[in-house]
Amino acid sequence: MSKSLRILVTGGAGFIGSALVRHLIGETDHQVLNVDALTYAGNLASLAPIADSNRYSFVRANICDAPEMKRLVEEFRPNVVTHLAAESHVDRSIDGPADFIQTNLVGTFTLLSAVLDYWRTLKDADAETFRFHHISTDEVFGALGDHGHFTEETAYDPRSPYSASKAGSDHLVRAWHHTYGLPVLVTNCSNNYGPYHFPEKLIPLMIIKSLDGEKLPVYGAGQNVRDWLYVDDHVRALTAVFERGIPGHSYMIGGNSERTNLTVVQTICDTLDQIRPRSDGKSYREQISFVADRPGHDFRYAIDASKLRRELGWQPRESFESGIANTIRWYLDNERWWRPILSGAYSGERLGLKSA
Repeated sequence: MSKSLRILVTGGAGFIGSALVRHLIGETDHQVLNVDALTYAGNLASLAPIADSNRYSFVRANICDAPEMKRLVEEFRPNVVTHLAAESHVDRSIDGPADFIQTNLVGTFTLLSAVLDYWRTLKDADAETFRFHHISTDEVFGALGDHGHFTEETAYDPRSPYSASKAGSDHLVRAWHHTYGLPVLVTNCSNNYGPYHFPEKLIPLMIIKSLDGEKLPVYGAGQNVRDWLYVDDHVRALTAVFERGIPGHSYMIGGNSERTNLTVVQTICDTLDQIRPRSDGKSYREQISFVADRPGHDFRYAIDASKLRRELGWQPRESFESGIANTIRWYLDNERWWRPILSGAYSGERLGLKSA
């Protein structure tokens, strides 16, 4: 797929979605229709750098709205649908699982139904080259012990309402491939970080709390491990998958950057000590505090992305240290983006402590 494509991106105002849209408009010749409901984590300010492009358009719509999804797909006539629209925060899923079931399961079903009807109208070559690309998470595989990695053959074992809803959506997408022949691709990624990240997530939250002189709350003893993936590396992988991936296949996307949560926070502190030292000369590490662990907190995630490297030639460009430095500099330079969020959709409070 080297030609210019018409790409419908769901969730393109979210963190990963907006990074993908910026990449597609800035680095390719593809045309993009961004469909986003603009819930709390959707932010059109994240798309300001490319909003004036004549290859970009935006429609505010919910993927659970069947007539609207049918209309948009039929009118835009995409070559590729990249499906990122999802409720995506584990702690929020603990507090309110219903939204996750509705968006991640019902929404994916609704979108698949619209896309299947459209795909069946395509002629030969157009039908053969069409792709439905579903973007998922490594959390669907449950937890690892001290050793091993998730691969494309790992069994599903979701542990939270969020990961269960994403696992269900993965299964729906694969079922539409095996039952109806829809040409699908599934990618499962590790934890993303980078510019424009909504500040409820660990890395931006720690950066902002550090700058505001607040305590840095680390769950439990901080020994839970995640594999961290710089978002710009991720969207390059997504593009490679929908351009050159094999229909029916899944691909793991990871950053080769396993770190404990405590190490992540310490790295943020150490980097800020160099880039923006505290006025009192002390280290930001002094702000670290330990709080009660998240309910059902998975111990370790790690991804083996060798299939993606071997078959599509992708590899991450950023190390964890360089990616963190890039991210911190962006938050220092773009307070006008994140400060309004803290006064509106989210104010830095602890989530994930309520019962369903």
